[in-house]
Amino acid sequence: MKLGRLNHVGVATPSIDGSIAFYRDVMGAEVIREPFDLPAQGVRVCFVDTPNSQIELIEPLGDASPIRAFLEKNPAGGQHHLCYEVPDIHEAKAWFEAKGCKVLGEPRLGAHGTLIFFVHPKDMGGVLTEIMETPKDAH
Repeated sequence: MKLGRLNHVGVATPSIDGSIAFYRDVMGAEVIREPFDLPAQGVRVCFVDTPNSQIELIEPLGDASPIRAFLEKNPAGGQHHLCYEVPDIHEAKAWFEAKGCKVLGEPRLGAHGTLIFFVHPKDMGGVLTEIMETPKDAH
């Protein structure tokens, strides 16, 4: 397996609208995508473009959202995960499992419309890591 580029940094937030204002007004972000709901994952998402990557703003969508527990521990929000691209999601999953890493669930459709999975932080130097198949129209 070959690890690809850093696609995005996931940032949990109690308010996407508040975070959009921060990235626009304080950080000078010029391209902020339209927020959208991802009900299958229990989140509302918004991408902020940077020159070489993206910030993925993640807000809970309902009480069962997996982001809720993170925000209970970090009420102001904060870095939630890093996401790396790989050319083949199934090869990557097999690779991580063969290394003894705990893969959290089966590959599923992510916010970019490609397959993703997460690897447990205890096996990734303390960082929740999203592995994402490189979008076909990327780069």
